[in-house]
Amino acid sequence: MILSRAPLRISFFGGGTDLPSFLEKEYGCVISTSIDKYVYSVVQNSFSGSNRIVYMRREEVGNVEKIKHTRVREIMKKIGLTKGIEIHCLADVPAGTGLGSSSSFAVSLFNGLYAHQGKTVSKTKLAEDAADIEINVLKEPIGKQDQTASAFGGFNFIKFNTDGSVNVEPIKLDKKTLENEIEKKLLLFYFKKTRDASDILEEQNKNIMVDEEKFGKMQKMKAITLKMYEELKDGKTENFGEALHESWMLKKSLANKISSSYIDSLYERARKAGAIGGKVLGAGGGGFILLYCEGNKQKDLREKLKELRELKFKFETEGVKITYF
Repeated sequence: MILSRAPLRISFFGGGTDLPSFLEKEYGCVISTSIDKYVYSVVQNSFSGSNRIVYMRREEVGNVEKIKHTRVREIMKKIGLTKGIEIHCLADVPAGTGLGSSSSFAVSLFNGLYAHQGKTVSKTKLAEDAADIEINVLKEPIGKQDQTASAFGGFNFIKFNTDGSVNVEPIKLDKKTLENEIEKKLLLFYFKKTRDASDILEEQNKNIMVDEEKFGKMQKMKAITLKMYEELKDGKTENFGEALHESWMLKKSLANKISSSYIDSLYERARKAGAIGGKVLGAGGGGFILLYCEGNKQKDLREKLKELRELKFKFETEGVKITYF
């Protein structure tokens, strides 16, 4: 039995500049981190000889083409393991909440199935394979941010080139600075509404292609990302919270469903309680809201948002790995 795990991610700046519609015009970039919440894939030979897939549903089929779980089906076909495989899918948080779980699952399963074949592959290949399945095979309107963040792990500046290549550069902040000035000032709250990111991203992709004003806002988000990257390289973190706020103000206008009256009121309530900045994670519309708040105001912030579930987390640096073989 093989247990593969891949971390979820939090994207701080530049989300959306990895979308194909943006990369047709210029390169994109993000600043993100992986966190200590994971998606797990358990892989072993099936006792029955058929393919047995267990997730929210349970499937047992002989022909790989009959597997309904699209990622499992297409990943098995790409790798060439099409019969006699048992796969269990597990996660620390629900899907559709903005932490990149779908891509993390793809990365995790590729890693587990390659290990089942006795192969060790690079994190670059795992990210590329996952992106290929999601973007080119399943035709999902996404970029390469989530697969890359999950495969590599860590606090990174990730550049998406117009030729489709990706560069990952770890941001080498002092460990204490990273922990005290960023990690400990971030709070994550779940407001229970999950969403299908595809609808939001399809609209955002379309808007970027045909609306010059919205494309200009994406360029401003990219400029904020580059500015924060330069500051973080120099060990400067004092503008992190305000930059989150500026980016969210730009992002929420890119598509109709990124925000809502409820999300807007929730965010304003958080700001009045002491949050400097924040954002709804992922494509938007539901899931988790991330807030940046000084330590002396976090008690008041938690009290004002006490109806929401807080998810405690820490940054992680390992990326995808086999934890049991």
